[in-house]
Amino acid sequence: MTATALEPEAFAADLRDQLDRFLDDHRAQVLACLDGLTDEEARRSLVPSKTTVLGLAKHATFIEEVWFDEAISCRSREEIGIPQTPDESFDLDDGDTVESVRQAYVLACEASRRATAGLHLDDVVHGNRRGPLPLRWIYLHMLRELAQHNGHADILREQLISAR
Repeated sequence: MTATALEPEAFAADLRDQLDRFLDDHRAQVLACLDGLTDEEARRSLVPSKTTVLGLAKHATFIEEVWFDEAISCRSREEIGIPQTPDESFDLDDGDTVESVRQAYVLACEASRRATAGLHLDDVVHGNRRGPLPLRWIYLHMLRELAQHNGHADILREQLISAR
């Protein structure tokens, strides 16, 4: 039996679909880490860094906006209204709640999907500080970022729930 070879265009479309699905799975995990936590629990610091479950979700909103707004639209972080550094993106304001951060993340993800809808994986975007990058690189970077931060959130969430 001979394997059927996919045409390059079909493979690219299939790969894009796979990457979109994996990215959406990781996005859903960001939201799930907040499920059932009180605002106080989500803000609780369990490590010496700024890392909290709520801070991780807020940072996830930041990286969506950096990679799918700044990098694609070439708008500055000031224009977008986001922090200048990743470290600042973990800072929680008094008004940050599980619900407000969740809603901001949902909106950022929807905007990211719209921003990439007409692009192909090999399209090069020019708004990132590293210089021109193909969308494929951005997708892979986002998968890595979200996987890492979801792991952190998972461990923190487990500690919070076990402390009840």
